[in-house]
Amino acid sequence: MRSIIYIAAILFLYKHTKALDNGVALTPPMGFMANMATFPIETLIRQQAQLLVSGGYLSAGYEYIIIDDCWLNMTRAPDGTLQPDNKRFPSGIPALADYVHSLGLKFGIYEDYGTETCAGYPGILGHLEQDANTFAQWGVDYLKLDGCNVDVAQMDTGYPEMGALLNKTNRQIGYSCSWPAYQEFSKITPNYTAIADSCNLWRNWADIDDSWESVYAIIQWFADNQDRLAPHHGPGHWNDADMLVIGNFGLSPAQSRAQMALWSILSVPLILSVDLHTISDWAKDIILNKNLIAINQDPLGAMGKRILKLSNSIQVWSKPLLNDRTAFVVLSPEPYGTPIHVSVSLENLGLTRYQDYDFFESFDSKYIGKYHYNQVFNFTVNPSGDVFAFYTSPPH
Repeated sequence: MRSIIYIAAILFLYKHTKALDNGVALTPPMGFMANMATFPIETLIRQQAQLLVSGGYLSAGYEYIIIDDCWLNMTRAPDGTLQPDNKRFPSGIPALADYVHSLGLKFGIYEDYGTETCAGYPGILGHLEQDANTFAQWGVDYLKLDGCNVDVAQMDTGYPEMGALLNKTNRQIGYSCSWPAYQEFSKITPNYTAIADSCNLWRNWADIDDSWESVYAIIQWFADNQDRLAPHHGPGHWNDADMLVIGNFGLSPAQSRAQMALWSILSVPLILSVDLHTISDWAKDIILNKNLIAINQDPLGAMGKRILKLSNSIQVWSKPLLNDRTAFVVLSPEPYGTPIHVSVSLENLGLTRYQDYDFFESFDSKYIGKYHYNQVFNFTVNPSGDVFAFYTSPPH
């Protein structure tokens, strides 16, 4: 049975990467987004790139370093070419990309499909082919394309056109689209089939803030819309819940565990937004947790779903993994109370195919025990946004 699942996954992967035709992002992209308010100059971005390598993030899979809005000069060059702010980036973008590549990392950049970026810098509208060629010549590996300052109705043709032009450069450039997010907010139903055929990943909903309120709202939006999102999600094309804010100021350690566990079970991109100079040891341990990363990067690429809502606001999320394993996250979102004792049958967890299952805790792979398919699993989950995460495997 495992071989059948694996073959199905490969065929699924081939179908969609062939449609996009760039062979990128066969697992959810992992990396670091350099917010220009925090890292406004080239030197600081180079330092964060160094820390991605020396801090073990690259070896864990965080391979992209991406610069956000505000890197541009306010005007294009006389020939129409994009140019950086030469005070912030005195070496130029190609030199920065070369440096990033020399560290074994990949280089990403921000632009906007409209006439201007969200911060008012030149957008790509009217220059799509020229800018696609520029990005390729600069050594860009990843393009985040925002959607400010443009008619939302143009996105259904404009984003696919830019994707095709990126592919035409013959450089493998991961393509992150904001296309559906703007349509969702405009009450336009996105064509996720077309989006998945044009983009490697796409923002679906609101920008994340450094707060549990924001993280939880995004989690619930994905749960409420999971049935229309999941069919278009998989190798080469991913829904994107926005960045990991672990290690900043807004999340407690428990809530940080929750974001990492739920981003992993959703199979969404893991893009860091934190100063690696000052990150705490506990936050770094969560971000680098090899078991949660493995769940996120599982080759099947299935999007996890909320499968149960229990008493006391307890939510149970589930995601199928390769080799008939299943990952679960149990979330206790309420900001009060004491640890909650939970009892849930294996049947309600969907574990009825085999007679017995081995249970493991997800954060450290500690063996919990063997359970028969007609038994009840008992555990405790802490309040205030904490999680109990585990995975199951049929005995071998």
